[in-house]
Amino acid sequence: MMTIDLNSDLAEGFGAYRCGDDEAMLGIVTSANVACGLHAGDPEIMAHAFTVARERGVAVGAHPGFPDLWGFGRRRIPFSTGEIERLVAYQVGAAAALAAYAGHRITYVKPHGALGNISCEERPVADAIARAIKAVDPGLSFLATALTEQVAAGEAAGLTVHQEIFADRGYTEDGLLVARNLPGAMITDPHEAAERVVAMVSEGAIITLSGQRLPTPIRSVCVHGDSSHAVATARRVRAALEGAGIGLAAFA
Repeated sequence: MMTIDLNSDLAEGFGAYRCGDDEAMLGIVTSANVACGLHAGDPEIMAHAFTVARERGVAVGAHPGFPDLWGFGRRRIPFSTGEIERLVAYQVGAAAALAAYAGHRITYVKPHGALGNISCEERPVADAIARAIKAVDPGLSFLATALTEQVAAGEAAGLTVHQEIFADRGYTEDGLLVARNLPGAMITDPHEAAERVVAMVSEGAIITLSGQRLPTPIRSVCVHGDSSHAVATARRVRAALEGAGIGLAAFA
């Protein structure tokens, strides 16, 4: 049976602020990308997410982003590649420590938001992220956006790379995510998202806005956890994959 991982970005609250329904999502996904305290998250929220993930058999990874609580890590900040390398190492270390505290272990790293988007297109930024991952723990995998510079950087650094697609985002003809301020960027209908995911996983290709197929290995599917329709989308995607005879299992 073909298997696929289903992941979501979690632990994205901060202090008294809550974002998304982590409890529900941890009952659906097979991997959880845990915010590390700079774009979102804090020690309490992180430790709780790692604990619940361990109890439910969900794999966990670090989800580092720019230090931008106000902008949720989605604003581009002109850090040098050296600064990015150290910011990522700092956050991966925090995630590893709190996962250990909760009796769990991180197995991969996935960049968040603007940091992730920039590293999809700019190889020096992707290389900085890969160097940081390797420096902290060369046994960690790089969960990379499919068909981007992240993949090349991870492979060049000697890391295990797993490519992911997004259930709730549209793709350009170049295989990049459509910018959030443009039409077609967000897929809010759970049924539409699920149908697209099954098609992409079954065909081994990204489907662009025009319907073009861009072949790529796909090891994981992401459903963003911060939207109002996140839980419904994740449930529908999981059900659709299982209905198509595709099993769900963590990639790491």
